[in-house]
Amino acid sequence: MVKTYAVNTASLKALIALAPASILFLGSMVLFFRAKTVSCFLQLLGAACLVVVVLAHICEASDLFPSMHWGREHSVGHYLDFWSAVLGLSLFPTGYLLHSLVRRNTRQNQPIRSNQSLCISDG
Repeated sequence: MVKTYAVNTASLKALIALAPASILFLGSMVLFFRAKTVSCFLQLLGAACLVVVVLAHICEASDLFPSMHWGREHSVGHYLDFWSAVLGLSLFPTGYLLHSLVRRNTRQNQPIRSNQSLCISDG
């Protein structure tokens, strides 16, 4: 006998959202281990919060950890989901903006490098 599992739309949407959230998290992790700056840490923390939001939605749709009372107002699951979303949607863009501004300023202050040397010919 073959056992089939019905996947509801909420769990399917959460599983689809897991891919971009994971890509953001992995990209932020690589950036943080390369640069180790405050802006990269903010990006990493924000991306981790977004992954927590997606995992909370997967748990809610799958009815995992029923003691968290997913989806109910004033429950632990609700506040975990809400504050993770707030932190993720504020920390990630803030870190990205700071990283972009710092990178832009360091590029403008560096001298122009050329692969070719200046040749002055008498002719």
